[in-house]
Amino acid sequence: MFESLSDRLETAFKDLKGEGKITELNIASSVKEIRRALVGADVNYKIAKEFTDKVKDQALGTRNVLKSVKPGELMVKIVMDELVELMGGQKVGINIKGDPGVILIAGLQGSGKTTFTGKLSLYLRTKRSKKPLVVACDVYRPAAIDQLGVVAEQAGVDIYKEPDNKNPVEIAQNAIAHAKKFGHDVVIVDTAGRLAVDEEMMAEIENIKNGILPNETLFVVDSMTGQDAVNTAKAFNERINYDGVVLTKLDGDTRGGAALSIKYTVGKPIKFVSMGEKLDTLDEFHPDRMASRILGMGDVLSLVEKAQQQFDEKEAERIHKKIKKNKFDFNDFLSQIGQIKKMGNIKDLIGMIPGMGKAVRDLDIDNDAFKKIEAIIFSMTPNERENPEVLNSSRRRRIARGSGNTIVEINAFLRQFEQMRKLMHRMSKGNMKGMPNMGSMAGRRNKRR
Repeated sequence: MFESLSDRLETAFKDLKGEGKITELNIASSVKEIRRALVGADVNYKIAKEFTDKVKDQALGTRNVLKSVKPGELMVKIVMDELVELMGGQKVGINIKGDPGVILIAGLQGSGKTTFTGKLSLYLRTKRSKKPLVVACDVYRPAAIDQLGVVAEQAGVDIYKEPDNKNPVEIAQNAIAHAKKFGHDVVIVDTAGRLAVDEEMMAEIENIKNGILPNETLFVVDSMTGQDAVNTAKAFNERINYDGVVLTKLDGDTRGGAALSIKYTVGKPIKFVSMGEKLDTLDEFHPDRMASRILGMGDVLSLVEKAQQQFDEKEAERIHKKIKKNKFDFNDFLSQIGQIKKMGNIKDLIGMIPGMGKAVRDLDIDNDAFKKIEAIIFSMTPNERENPEVLNSSRRRRIARGSGNTIVEINAFLRQFEQMRKLMHRMSKGNMKGMPNMGSMAGRRNKRR
């Protein structure tokens, strides 16, 4: 995400890092590189120029005030602040008030509306304790109703559909009545899209909005389409005046032009960003956190939030007691792996740690990296999982055959597990000396180019 932009911005700051002070000359050189980086990220030139003019003015205005701050650090801070402002300044939440709250989803075909509808319903069900109802109002696309049914089932929510009705306004209105009757407090209306903006499509989405008067209208856009996404967002907003933007497929966009340009162009906040096809890969949009990631500073707050969502206080206390007694076993290890996997893509999680984004970029960290470990543990008997010390040579050979590994790999894994167990035991007593390198336990390997 934003890899090329991050690299080019880093290049823009490099020239200043060796300077003793900020001058008009080195500011001009750095600002020129920043503008090139933004244009290269598919940001409109007018926006890029206005952005860099602000950066230049800020830098010139503070060069004689903050003499104790290094030039490179000062420029990073100024760019950080301006990026946050460009992307909206602060987080804007979703409006789900109402009886029921009604959310209308709009966008082009292929932008990810139906998948987002499933993701949003899961988000509202699990994180907001709501009882969502998703509504199938795409009456044109083959299998659209079936697709929404699949994501609704995965999200654990109900779906309202009228397969024989071709009037989306009626379907949406009937769905709201159904929601009131059966206790659904949020209705999410998934609408039809087209391959391009056209009058028929705009008239239909406008009629649906006027017919149900949603308290939240979200425009879903594929971030990989760059400046075209911004232009489409502008066209939709002029017609239906939506409340916020959802950027999908952000994991496939290394440039970031849409995220940087939409708020400036349309005047509407980005409310959610979506990465991947799994339904739990939806995040609220925080301009400050995104700016931090763009500048290679990581996103610790989001990482902590993801960890807290999976945190089980009773389980943590149970594990802590076993670690203090040096009784941490393979069942406990499986439990911890499960919590880590629920947090999301492993490589993305590591990338949220400050300074680690670029470090892991060229590493092939498979999201199924724990499968090998799980296969080894699942090949053990219940007694072996609870008592690792009983794993003698014959038991290890049996586990190797059962898990599809060599005896050398089994021995290496068990050795690393024992090192980890001893380390955790020492840490529980306040001694952190001698931390082993556990990277290979998750099957990390370098990517060959």
